[in-house]
Amino acid sequence: MSSRVRLVVVMDPIETIKPAKDSTLAILVAARALGWELFYAAQKDLYLRDGAAWGRVAPLQVFDDMRTWFARGAASVGKLGDYDAILMRKDPPFDMEYIYSTYILDRARDQGARIFNSPQGPRDMNEKMYTTWFPECCAPTLVTRDMHDMSEFLREHGKAVCKPLDGMGGRSIFVLEQGDKNRNVVFETLTETGTRYAIVQRYLPEIVTGGDCRVLLVDGEAMIFVGLDVIGDHVTEINVTSPTGIRELNTKHNVDIGGLLVSAISRNQDAA
Repeated sequence: MSSRVRLVVVMDPIETIKPAKDSTLAILVAARALGWELFYAAQKDLYLRDGAAWGRVAPLQVFDDMRTWFARGAASVGKLGDYDAILMRKDPPFDMEYIYSTYILDRARDQGARIFNSPQGPRDMNEKMYTTWFPECCAPTLVTRDMHDMSEFLREHGKAVCKPLDGMGGRSIFVLEQGDKNRNVVFETLTETGTRYAIVQRYLPEIVTGGDCRVLLVDGEAMIFVGLDVIGDHVTEINVTSPTGIRELNTKHNVDIGGLLVSAISRNQDAA
């Protein structure tokens, strides 16, 4: 494959990111180092017309600079299938708008572009619920709408973590003990009085001594870039939508995860 890969990144507004911590920027800086041609689009810039995937796409330059980390040119309309690769890095919430975007990216893939991760992956793998496919690696877990069942799970384990299935960044996460007077309110809030699914997991005390660890998997069989949240010996989440933690792991372990991912994208392009 030619080193002059034309890569479109679909992400939240690049002007609002925190460059010192942003994983997408780390990936783009690594791509720039290989001489790739970069383009930027927001979710709202993607659309379908007569079965073809189109986008309002702007040329993008990136810099490993905490004050000036990007320069964006004027956007123009083009067929997404004409680009070599599209990197989907839109942050959750994983809502219907996100799903609609993956359908557009499906059409872009059918028309010639490689999509990373595959659009089907986020649709199939809810980041919290998908842990239940690997019960041997996880703490006891309940996914339900039933507030009575949640209460019984809490009684069984004594202490539990309760959270919505579509949350991110630690939002709306509750730690409850059996005698907590607010438990019913929490269950009502998370399930919207029994009309939405929520997840309850046994509390893992290792969070106090070891914290919540992030493991990044690059170039796996099922998905090219996945983040695992781990507490002690248990996986608590499988992040496929927009895995983060690159900057922190690069700094702590003197690695280049952005470079590893860009190399994996290049290998997958060659295999197409």
